[in-house]
Amino acid sequence: MKLSQFKVNIPEHLFAQYPLPYRDDSRMLVLHRKTGEIEHKGIKDIVSYFGEGDVFVFNDAKVFPARLYAQKEKTMANIEIFLLRELNHEMRYWDVLVDPARKIRIGNKLFLDEDLTIVAEVIDNTTSRGRTVRFLTDYDNSEFLDRLYELGHTPLPKYIHRPLDEELQQDYENLFPDYPIEEMDEERYQTIFAEKIGAVAVPASGLHFSKQLFKRMEISGIETHILTSYVSLGNFKRIEVDDLPKHKMDSEEIDIQQPLVDAVDRAHAAEKHICAVGTEVIRALEHVAGTIGQIKSYHGWTSKFIYPPYDFAVSDSCLVNLYPSQSIQLLCVAAFGGYDEVMNAYDEAVREGYRFGDYGDAMLIMD
Repeated sequence: MKLSQFKVNIPEHLFAQYPLPYRDDSRMLVLHRKTGEIEHKGIKDIVSYFGEGDVFVFNDAKVFPARLYAQKEKTMANIEIFLLRELNHEMRYWDVLVDPARKIRIGNKLFLDEDLTIVAEVIDNTTSRGRTVRFLTDYDNSEFLDRLYELGHTPLPKYIHRPLDEELQQDYENLFPDYPIEEMDEERYQTIFAEKIGAVAVPASGLHFSKQLFKRMEISGIETHILTSYVSLGNFKRIEVDDLPKHKMDSEEIDIQQPLVDAVDRAHAAEKHICAVGTEVIRALEHVAGTIGQIKSYHGWTSKFIYPPYDFAVSDSCLVNLYPSQSIQLLCVAAFGGYDEVMNAYDEAVREGYRFGDYGDAMLIMD
């Protein structure tokens, strides 16, 4: 299939700028993939579709404050630094993105604070926007990370461009007038079960789950299990080719432990539902899947790229958010739910005013 076949006209105002007051307030479009039938429900209704012995798989990756703002030496030009991954803990080497990239060359130094307690020195170019930097500081390694995260900000997606509140506007208007972060984002842009720090974007499909909803699932006998997939910007990288097999997916680290393997084996043996919460969970499960749906424990990297057609071996249902047009996530969802069925469901979601994006509504796909 071609990327051009996944274009959806999503009005800009449908991308959620804020989370709803309560995590489990979101709407949920239910797509029955065998028939194409669509139902309009709320996320709280998800319990009614599952029962005793069914398994939900969540991603417990925790977002770190990956967006930093710095000033370039000599010119003092404002530069955004987006942390991608730590390459060498002792040497403090990191892969980052910089913006505007045209101003940043090897050897440049970027000042992260007025006291110059941390300076980023560019030591390599990796891509058009990518750089490898070495952080120069007198802090020891543990103090350095603490300070780096203090200087960092919650990495909200670029389609969130709401105005600043008055206090933040006063602080940032001269340097970064488009910066959208607010205090509540530090808590709401994390799932309530986030534990393993290292993701540069939230596993957004897990944002819908509250403690109350988890309790209702427990009462219904639904099992909840976790894996870790450190969500990287590769999930959000724009696909530059129309011929999908030519797209190279960036790698991201995943960790699947034996308790989840055992739960999947039990569910398959008992013919119970396995619901993957989020496209990164779908991809991680498929990376470790055998020919008959069994999975194995694994700690390593995956560059799994899923698009139609694709035969899924592990989960038979999924809960996902509503994603941007032609995105990597939309391709994965269309492979899971069926191209025609998912594209029709997206058109329906637009007509019905569903909220798109990380803070948006959900879609449940099942047989």
